[in-house]
Amino acid sequence: MPHAIVDGTLPFDAFVSITLAILLLFVGKGLAARVGVLRRYGIPEPVVGGVLCAAVACALYYGAGLGVEFDLGMRDLLLLYFFAALGLNSNVRELASGGRLLVVLALLATVFIVMQNGLGMALAGLFGMDPRAGLMVGSISLTGGVGTTLAWAPHFTDVLGFEDAAELGLAANMIGLISACVIGGPIAGWLIRQRPVMPSADAELEVGLLYGDESRTTLDYHAVLLALFWLNVALMLGHAIGGLIAGAGITLPAFVGCLLGGIALRAVGDLVAPKGGRMWRFDEMQPGIALISDMCLGLFLTMALMGLQLWVLQPMLGFIAVAMALQVAMVVAFTVFVVFRAMGRDYEAAVICSGFGGIALGSTATAVANMTAVAREYGAAPRAFLVVPLVCGFVIDLVNALVIGLLAR
Repeated sequence: MPHAIVDGTLPFDAFVSITLAILLLFVGKGLAARVGVLRRYGIPEPVVGGVLCAAVACALYYGAGLGVEFDLGMRDLLLLYFFAALGLNSNVRELASGGRLLVVLALLATVFIVMQNGLGMALAGLFGMDPRAGLMVGSISLTGGVGTTLAWAPHFTDVLGFEDAAELGLAANMIGLISACVIGGPIAGWLIRQRPVMPSADAELEVGLLYGDESRTTLDYHAVLLALFWLNVALMLGHAIGGLIAGAGITLPAFVGCLLGGIALRAVGDLVAPKGGRMWRFDEMQPGIALISDMCLGLFLTMALMGLQLWVLQPMLGFIAVAMALQVAMVVAFTVFVVFRAMGRDYEAAVICSGFGGIALGSTATAVANMTAVAREYGAAPRAFLVVPLVCGFVIDLVNALVIGLLAR
């Protein structure tokens, strides 16, 4: 429940925070269904409610001097459930067919990390700062996200002497997160309209439902309960896989283990389903898995955005505004003119382009949310939903750490 105001701050506990997130998600869904421009440009529903809450909190801060803080402890668990569901809906044969796309997208993301940091360092030099400070508006905060920003901030503060490194990185990440949500859908929609590309008619959505099918969907109690059971198993298996990866000296986000756990369970299920009975028939559970994953992703992104404290941007607004405007412009140009062509110029390529903004500016969840919004409007893109999370989970963090380590000396 809300607590008393302390030092100009109004805190909300975890129960109230997630309840408010559910309400905001309803608000976002309602507005997306009624405002044609939001659907036409593929703006994710959680973005509408989450940004609305962040804007109200910002108005309270400037209008009444009152800061709002939410307890977002449930947010990370929701993300793990989502990626476990994505793994359970993955088909190993489809993953193999997307191998070329995986390699090409990984190479493109690597090239873009270098471009991103080059732009940030150049701008920092133009503003009279140490060029290395520009890394905080480059791949550290944008491709890397909050976790990478907080991990590198002590090095910039204690070793390089940049006192406001954490604030600069977090501010850039806030703008990048919102920008990624805003540009992804419009890019894909424009590409789809410019070229007659359409999804496969027999492919099922990995996450959520087509907008026109929502009122006609039926769910089976047994299948939903089984879906929840296997999601919990995938989380436990993912925790074990994450421990093995960490034991090998490799640091990867926790969702990677859950994604791999889900993929492994699905592969086993496809092998034993003919003799193992309904317990292993993941195809029958697909509507339940999609429902749970859609709810988890929506609530995660809503909570991530509603917790943004936009007023922290004020002290470094000039530099951040210029840097982020150019970074976003570079993402749009690179996505339209390079990524779409390299990915095959088809519908899957357009959906991947909607997620590239999440890769380069926001987070894996943002990338998948963008792709989900496009897929719900136009149709399924199975390879895109396999390739993008794997590139984000495996390649980006490793390459980003190597590049930052070389440039931040």
